[in-house]
Amino acid sequence: MRMSQFFLPVLKDTPAEAQIVSHRLMLRAGMIRQSSAGIYSWLPLGHRVLKKIEQIVREEQNAAGAQELLMPTIQPADLWRESGRYDDYGQEMLRITDRHDRDMLFGPTNEELITDIFRGSVRSYRQLPLNLYHIQWKFRDEVRPRFGIMRGREFLMKDAYSFDLNAEAARHAYNKMFLAYLRTYERLGLKAIPMQADTGPIGGDMSHEFIILADTGESEVYCHADYLDFEAPDAAVSYDDDLSSVIEHWTSRYAATDEKHDPARFEAEVPEDRRIATRGIEVGHIFYFADKYSKSMGATVMNAEGVEVPVEMGCYGIGVSRLVGAIIEASHDDDGIIWPASVAPFDVGLINLKVGDDACDGAVADIYEKLRKAGVDVLADDTDGRAGGKFATMDLIGLPWQIIVGPRGVKSGVVEIKERRTGERQELSLDAAIAAVTGR
Repeated sequence: MRMSQFFLPVLKDTPAEAQIVSHRLMLRAGMIRQSSAGIYSWLPLGHRVLKKIEQIVREEQNAAGAQELLMPTIQPADLWRESGRYDDYGQEMLRITDRHDRDMLFGPTNEELITDIFRGSVRSYRQLPLNLYHIQWKFRDEVRPRFGIMRGREFLMKDAYSFDLNAEAARHAYNKMFLAYLRTYERLGLKAIPMQADTGPIGGDMSHEFIILADTGESEVYCHADYLDFEAPDAAVSYDDDLSSVIEHWTSRYAATDEKHDPARFEAEVPEDRRIATRGIEVGHIFYFADKYSKSMGATVMNAEGVEVPVEMGCYGIGVSRLVGAIIEASHDDDGIIWPASVAPFDVGLINLKVGDDACDGAVADIYEKLRKAGVDVLADDTDGRAGGKFATMDLIGLPWQIIVGPRGVKSGVVEIKERRTGERQELSLDAAIAAVTGR
């Protein structure tokens, strides 16, 4: 993509309403624009990142055996009355009446709707286990939306729902999602720590939040520093395996949000020099809630003995749009965003320092075509601006690599490459520069 054709409305100054780093940088980098309080339009640069995160989440859900569907944003209130949550959920739920005076709502979550789909289609234990998920926009009418997309009213979320015959099978489904989340966050370049958490309005008796440590997080968190050195299990660990050892390892150290924090236990179990007490950003939440919804809504199957029993259920959420902000909070510097390669909107920023110079234009065109043929996504700055402004914009939007083409370098047969994460620069021949950024 050529920058002269790309809609990238960057801002020089930080809007006054932006209180945290991710909000400031997303506005300045032309990723989002506010439509109304807590509701944002995703502009091309931000949308590219959002879709890359969504795809990684999707791939890891599919690998774990979950099946994708798509449920509507608007749900009938009667389903929520069946579960008993319609009047209990609170003012965060946007309630709607349609032209026929039917009570509807803009879904904040989908337990009732997925349970209705299940009970209308599944009759036998032989059709289990089953895990269904979708990636859909949701709405919660936050009383004080803030921090940009980190605590907005409208957000993109992946939510999965597992259905099993008994508690043992349901626990295995829970463990599979636990592992899928670890692998997802690792691919996103995040260190997410599973912490004991309150189940809130979802319900259930077992729950973990996946938290990344950040001073701007909304939760107080307490954990053992060993978690910072843990790595997600590699591909040798299969979802068909008994995953209890994986879960035991990742829950073997103290880690809890403020709702579940036990100061005495924290001090007893964690050496003083290994205690972390800070704030964190929730990037995922998993729940096991047994038959809370299946019993109230009549989601039953016939077991092997011919007895009709309610299924055991779990719920697994990842805030896809929130992850954009979380990644920025975890990966930035004073100059702007530093995207992990897996979610960067473009792989390379190609900077022409002298547009209109035949040698520079020719070198840029050559590099651009070679990178595209190699499958590299390039944003070429072909605008007629000053070098300082071009460098500032590229650092702001945070692409992993920059290739800088100037008259003196072209005359010597070299270009400069810069790695955004380290700031390291080096001069290389055109072919060597291409090899460096493609890893070939």
